[in-house]
Amino acid sequence: MWWQLVFLVIFVVGLPVQGQLRNGFYASSCPNAENIVRSTVESHFQKDPAIAAGLLRLHFHDCFVQGCDGSILITGSSAERSALPNLGLRGFEVIDDAKSQLEASCPGVVSCADILALAARDAVDLSDGPSWAVPTGRKDGRVSSSSQASNLPSPLDSIAAQKQKFAAKGLDDRDLVTLVGAHTIGQTDCIFFRYRLYNFTTTGNADPTINPSFLGQLQALCPKNGDGSKGVALDTDSQTKFDASFFKNVRDGNGVLESDQRLWDDASTRNFVQNYAGNIRGLLGFRFNFEFTKAMIKMSSIEVKTGSDGEIRQICSKFN
Repeated sequence: MWWQLVFLVIFVVGLPVQGQLRNGFYASSCPNAENIVRSTVESHFQKDPAIAAGLLRLHFHDCFVQGCDGSILITGSSAERSALPNLGLRGFEVIDDAKSQLEASCPGVVSCADILALAARDAVDLSDGPSWAVPTGRKDGRVSSSSQASNLPSPLDSIAAQKQKFAAKGLDDRDLVTLVGAHTIGQTDCIFFRYRLYNFTTTGNADPTINPSFLGQLQALCPKNGDGSKGVALDTDSQTKFDASFFKNVRDGNGVLESDQRLWDDASTRNFVQNYAGNIRGLLGFRFNFEFTKAMIKMSSIEVKTGSDGEIRQICSKFN
């Protein structure tokens, strides 16, 4: 409803953010910055809608290591990007494309870290999800190390491990569940969950928390000795649409990743899953969208570099 959307916009615009970030940071220095990023993301999205999930994940992985500073974009054998948890990331070309256009329009003004945050927002919006005002003003970090990526959330994490990793970044249980809801778009590879289908905890049996009918579907998609790199939708109901059906899947035992399904095992996280899953239509979409925008603004403010703490890279993949 229109009043819900107006309330969402008013609320999000009024959210406090960390440090010197603010809405409209480039209003004077590069007035078309957000439009350039948006048009770039849209151009790539029209060719490949799956890029939306890639851009959202790229921003998430960046923020969880050294903060939201564009360190994930640096290339090199010892850089963060080369760490095992980051090898499947995609969307780098979109960021590079946007940066190239921004450098032509406003040289040395817009950081790669801000491009990541804006691109993630635009990716969600283009996938029929919410949009929000992105506080900008981040500087790009000067360090990128693969060894520091070891604490990224993993598909194998227990609920306790997930909570700990999110709490270490200042994110609470609601943020955890809400941000994992980004799995409503995108896919994962068979190799990351096939153990649940055939030899869970080395028992020779499937994970008992998987809905039996869903188990058959997953086994058909990922045969025991099949291609481990085959992609499977994380939200089998609406892979390319940003909505709350992911939570219904978790509630019903249809979570693909073990870490996703474990959200139902813990009383605290289960409560949030149930709240999102119980109203798929009507207010649920609004509730999830509302909380997701809050959580994204909070996450995108993690350990940001501002002022003299960082730089504005000329090329996103290498330090100045």
